[in-house]
Amino acid sequence: MSAKTDNRLTPRARLTRGLANTVWGPVDVTRGALGLGVQSAQATASELRRRYREGRLARELAAAQETLAQELAAAQEVVTNLPQALQDARRKQRRSRRPLVIAGAAVLVLGGGAIAFSVVRRSMRSDREESSPRPPSVEVQPRP
Repeated sequence: MSAKTDNRLTPRARLTRGLANTVWGPVDVTRGALGLGVQSAQATASELRRRYREGRLARELAAAQETLAQELAAAQEVVTNLPQALQDARRKQRRSRRPLVIAGAAVLVLGGGAIAFSVVRRSMRSDREESSPRPPSVEVQPRP
């Protein structure tokens, strides 16, 4: 047999061949048993790694669920308190009467000043028009 053929055999096939053949039997039985032991150890280690990862994943998932539950409870509390918060905000937005009274008085004073200025200016303008020494620039008599 060639070395290539030996390398391709699985441990189970090697054990079977070792039990069937008498010349290479003890060698193949030993190698097959060792190979099965190594494969078993690898499978066990891989299963342990998978369980560890799943356990860690389960812990992370539980922590995430707990965090999510806390966030949900906080959001529910905010939603529950929302009407009261809106009512408090509306109360704070209401203005007292004092600024409205001051603004109204300012508008009245400015309006009165504007009216007084307009009256004084018109009276000065009408005095100028009556006592003007120059003749009017436009004809006063309408044409028929």
